[in-house]
Amino acid sequence: MAISLNDFDFDLSPDRIAHHPARPRDSARLLHVRHDGCTDRFVAELSSLLRPGDILVANDTRVIPAQLSARRGEARIGITLDQPRPDGTWHALARNARRLRVGDTLTFDGSSDLTAVVRARDPDGGVALAFNHAAGNHAAGNHAAGNRAAGAFSDALRQAGVLALPPYIARPDGPLPADQQDYQTVFADREGAVAAPTAGLHFTPSLLAALAERGVARVTVTLHVGAGTFLPVREDDITRHTMHSERGIVSPDAAAAINAARQSGGRVVAVGTTSLRLLESAVGDDGVVRPFDGDTALFILPGFRFRAVDVLMTNFHLPRSTLFMLVCAFAGTDRMRAAYAHAVASGYRFYSYGDACLLEPS
Repeated sequence: MAISLNDFDFDLSPDRIAHHPARPRDSARLLHVRHDGCTDRFVAELSSLLRPGDILVANDTRVIPAQLSARRGEARIGITLDQPRPDGTWHALARNARRLRVGDTLTFDGSSDLTAVVRARDPDGGVALAFNHAAGNHAAGNHAAGNRAAGAFSDALRQAGVLALPPYIARPDGPLPADQQDYQTVFADREGAVAAPTAGLHFTPSLLAALAERGVARVTVTLHVGAGTFLPVREDDITRHTMHSERGIVSPDAAAAINAARQSGGRVVAVGTTSLRLLESAVGDDGVVRPFDGDTALFILPGFRFRAVDVLMTNFHLPRSTLFMLVCAFAGTDRMRAAYAHAVASGYRFYSYGDACLLEPS
């Protein structure tokens, strides 16, 4: 059945878009959306809104400086890394991609020795790049060599790359020094994301301590957010939209902790849509979360049956975006339209550096 993209549109004044985070992070506002209405709170109050025995599931991906300026001879080509692939190459989006051919070698501004060879042109318009420093990342049986290669690649990226901040955050001269910390979550551990899992940006050590004191357990999973998260939906019938795949990991220990909490009557509280999509990719029809290590391109629309997640904390999302469609699926389209209208009228700040909402299912 066709679902119209226009059903997920709403008006948002540009002055509602946050260009800097709240300070401290947990001083951001939190709209608590329940079946019987919504309440204005603050993120710092989260522990009072959760129950002893609940389990918080956060994404521990770390954002890399994925925006690169490359050269092929005299031609300049903008590169945004998207995701690593099992063969050691990186899928990347390229401005002026039509200038690239398989076999071309790229050099990068800011680094004296980082190079990449174009291994393939992908059907989605991207390219597969093999970096000279990434060759050892997947060396079977040689973990030391792999770690050295990964470290050299990370060092080279820090020299040559900058954060690929979302296009709606105004940075005409590039990311600010403060963005290096502001755009990483307190959970950040595993390098590989192009964009931050933004619901996690609200957490502070003091908030985590309050949650622990409340009796709320915590585990992390990993979903490396790709550049596709910024791409608009272009299909009028959104059921024809294809999601970009992203790499995700749910460890056996994390799966066991989540299942144990649920069996004891606790709720699974996903921090962000990335954690939710990964958990819903890893859960079986029986509601049991299983270990997961692979790609997910799960596209959640109204009518989706949620099996793994009971409560969702997330930021306020773009009109006509797959993320607004997801929250409508979780909490009900009419309820989310009303909640967003309240947020706009009440001065909530939107998008990556903005405020948050805590959603209970429809």
